[in-house]
Amino acid sequence: MDREVWTQVIVVGAGNAALSAAVAARERGAKVVVLEKAPRQHRGGNSALTVHARFPYDGMEDLAPLLPGISPEDLQRMAEQVGRYTDADYYDDIMTVTEDKSDPELARVLVTQAAPAVRWMRSHGHTWVPTDANPVSANVVSFNGGGYGLQGQWFATAEKLGVSVYYDTSAIGLLQDSQSRVTGVRAKTPQGYCNFYGRAVVMACGSFESNPEMRVQYLGPDWESVKLRGVPYNTGDGLTMAMEIGALPYGSWSSCHASPQDLNRPPFDVPGPGIRGDFWSRYAYPFGIMVNLDGRRFIDEGETWRGLTYAKIGRAILAQPRGVAFQIFDRRRRQLEVIRGYEKATGFKANTLAALAERLGILDVSAFTHTVGNFNAAVQPGEFNPFRLDGKSAIGITPPRSNWALPLDTPPFEGFPVVCGMTFTFGGLRVTPEAKVVHTMDRPISGLYAAGEMVGGLWHGNYPSGAGMMAGTVFGRIAGANAAEEGLN
Repeated sequence: MDREVWTQVIVVGAGNAALSAAVAARERGAKVVVLEKAPRQHRGGNSALTVHARFPYDGMEDLAPLLPGISPEDLQRMAEQVGRYTDADYYDDIMTVTEDKSDPELARVLVTQAAPAVRWMRSHGHTWVPTDANPVSANVVSFNGGGYGLQGQWFATAEKLGVSVYYDTSAIGLLQDSQSRVTGVRAKTPQGYCNFYGRAVVMACGSFESNPEMRVQYLGPDWESVKLRGVPYNTGDGLTMAMEIGALPYGSWSSCHASPQDLNRPPFDVPGPGIRGDFWSRYAYPFGIMVNLDGRRFIDEGETWRGLTYAKIGRAILAQPRGVAFQIFDRRRRQLEVIRGYEKATGFKANTLAALAERLGILDVSAFTHTVGNFNAAVQPGEFNPFRLDGKSAIGITPPRSNWALPLDTPPFEGFPVVCGMTFTFGGLRVTPEAKVVHTMDRPISGLYAAGEMVGGLWHGNYPSGAGMMAGTVFGRIAGANAAEEGLN
């Protein structure tokens, strides 16, 4: 006979969204169980590999309370550089990068509830640090200890509140009563099958980026062997389980978060002490140029802030011959200190462009040198400023260049091969603003909530950096609070 565990709220997953839901439910008095597929040493999901969450702020009066221990000198320096990032700015960024395809109702929930959610996180012990002055990052503060520190604090908070966490536990099905109300989760544990029963279930166990079969089905054959910028556990189980009982698929199932990664990055990452989710990321591309194996540019590298473009660059790289591209810089970029995070990057250096092309393995050396020559000639006069959209462009070339255009003419030249690294998929389930999962019959499924990457409709083709983490906290908090209310009744 299968084991049985009885509780009030069951949360599937243990990332930022899941633990936000668990803490929100527990602080309202509900008994909460968390089911985590990963072993304890690799707990925390993709959230443990992140850096920050995007939220609006009016200035240092909103940011300073998040930064305990910051020196007066650093606080003053930060105050001189930081302006405002309003709700309207946030909403506009979401709609701009998704080409107005984001669900406006869900986007407004995210935008309006982000700052309150950050204050709530602070009340539960979370802290932040100033983001290292990283040009075009659009991030002013980052999690103290990165995503691993964020998740460590979430687990400490949850455990202090009495939330029970079951590791090595894979959810395999949703349980329903005769009225089709969700009453629990069937799971596979190290001790065998177990039925977890409760009054409400929050699904927050990620998207399907770790499942090659689903990637091919929804994204296309090119995505079958793509490398993951994340954990290997997000195989779409939660989405499949929910859709099996009638949950409505929603959003962009054919697009995903995919960014430029080092050619030699491993197939996936797992959380652990000292493991940085951005170690393999290669995000200095707005300051150089990026070419394919044929030696030709294929994107506007300086279209806008890096945080608004990086999540779509991976797809553009994957579409190139052999799915590889090369980021090209020169000594002037080194002198300007805009090439950051490349200390251990796979790369090559040469005193001539032709020699660099040969070392990189670019197939058409003459086309490459011609590309660089055309780019240099197209650069317009103006002041280069890596901390703003400087409008320093290159015109009359295809693709055009909108910002941060400097000639590549000062040896030594450097080149870094990059590939597509996938973080998460954008397709998910339709939810109400209360985070209730919607049935294909256009009604909420009683007892079922969703948060995190399982929420569909927010992202289409692209997304603003850090907005996924913030959405996880916002909708996790909402889901947990509403699940607790249902679980206690």
